[in-house]
Amino acid sequence: MIDRLVDAGAPVDRCCRILGVARQNYYKHKRTPTTPRQLRREWLTGLIREVHVASRGTYGYRRVHAELTLGMGIQVCSRTVSVLMTQAGIHGLPGPVRIKRLRSVVTADDLVNRKFHRLRPNELWVTDITQHRTREGWVYCAAAVLDAFSRKIVGWSIDSRQDSTLVVNALDMALRNRRPEPGGIVHADHGAQFTSWVFGERIRSAGLLPSFGTVGDGLDNAMMESFWSSMQIELLNRKRWKTRVELANAIFEYIERPCCPIG
Repeated sequence: MIDRLVDAGAPVDRCCRILGVARQNYYKHKRTPTTPRQLRREWLTGLIREVHVASRGTYGYRRVHAELTLGMGIQVCSRTVSVLMTQAGIHGLPGPVRIKRLRSVVTADDLVNRKFHRLRPNELWVTDITQHRTREGWVYCAAAVLDAFSRKIVGWSIDSRQDSTLVVNALDMALRNRRPEPGGIVHADHGAQFTSWVFGERIRSAGLLPSFGTVGDGLDNAMMESFWSSMQIELLNRKRWKTRVELANAIFEYIERPCCPIG
């Protein structure tokens, strides 16, 4: 640019001052021989400016690179385009702001510490989810509540989806069946269904205390895991289930009528 203005008769000092270029840098650049690599980079920078202007100043280096390689057939790596755009002060529009979605997690301490023995009913309920496949798809069962005193399932729910509604329905059933006094503990793992706000709020609204074991440690909910293991052997693995309804009925029979044989 300065060379063009000087060739047109403009003073060098004035051109450098207007364009914000140090006079000594201008003459240093004049004395430095231009290499083919420098010429190619200057040529690419010019093309990048054209593509960027044509995009109304919206393209970042990835889309500029795609336009150069796919639209114009110019072989250049994306990193080179990124570097040249940075050096030339060319920037695309920022992408959409990624907002990290925070789960509504109700955190609680482990109030059980693997001590499941209790002297009275409704002092401790343990809960978990199991799943089993049928030819129609998965069936999910939440035994959301096994009473640690009687070792009896007092609340459960079955559905084709594994969400917070599954565990809340099971808890509601247990609350209706037992009507526990305030102060009891509902112990679960850190599954998203149990750490959901709605499940924790349902526990607290009933006057109970939520409790969570260590992440990824089955021993912290060993009583519930033991029940699932028994049901797996005695029911789930004994046959191939055709439909969700067939399996749901069998789970109902197993939980509500444990003395009845399973066909």
